[in-house]
Amino acid sequence: MAAKKVLIVYAHQSAGSFSAAAKDAAVKVLTAQGCTVEVSDLYAMKFKATATAEDITGEPKNAEHFRYAEETKLAWEEGKLSADITEEQRKVTEADLIIFQFPMYWFSLPAILKGWFDRVLTLGFAYSHDKRYSHGIFKDKKTVLSFTTGSHESMFSATGINGDMNVTLWPLQNGILHYCGFQVLAPQIFWAPSHVASQARSTMLEEWRKRLPLLLGEEPLTFTPMDCFDVEKGFQLKPEVHEKNATKEFGLTVGIHLGKRLPPNNQMKCGV
Repeated sequence: MAAKKVLIVYAHQSAGSFSAAAKDAAVKVLTAQGCTVEVSDLYAMKFKATATAEDITGEPKNAEHFRYAEETKLAWEEGKLSADITEEQRKVTEADLIIFQFPMYWFSLPAILKGWFDRVLTLGFAYSHDKRYSHGIFKDKKTVLSFTTGSHESMFSATGINGDMNVTLWPLQNGILHYCGFQVLAPQIFWAPSHVASQARSTMLEEWRKRLPLLLGEEPLTFTPMDCFDVEKGFQLKPEVHEKNATKEFGLTVGIHLGKRLPPNNQMKCGV
């Protein structure tokens, strides 16, 4: 892997956590590969999670009816975003690969990490009406979710009590990352590390260490391209795409399944 810039956005309160160990492993392995690695330790930074008018320096254009997306777009264009947002946007701009390291909270992200997405991926900087999904701004960058769960893998299966992990991941990987154009790599999921033996945790970390040097060369997950949708009809799937997939066993994606069975693992493994 050629020398690249990597950003790790890390969201855990404890240096003794499994998430910290996974983060430290990534820093060590990728640095040894010649990458420049930068870490945004959100809790250590006391990163503000709430998107508010304080994210703009100076007066908003319309304080009476404050609209965050529009106001931060103007502030981004005029160089008036708060310093913490500007710094994180610099890191994103420079990165070839972004790793998000976190524990899954309530089938989603910790609030501080959700706040990072809310505040850093501003309109104009990360997306626009014309630049999103497969036409997105960050289409030349790769990203991966690396996270721990509190439940075992069997519980996140299609027949498990928590439901299919592929469905759980869809809003995060499609609705945030792919929406901004990122090439989304298969997630690195550490299943219930707090409920397994220490040897199992060691094995999980070793598998992560083996994968890390190969990340930038991995093929991303597959999402339906924007060209398959009719803009004039409210971005509905084009009839010819429906027809082409009519005889197939599975739908196109978790989000667009055409009344068919969900495609297995298409949010968890490349090429399915």
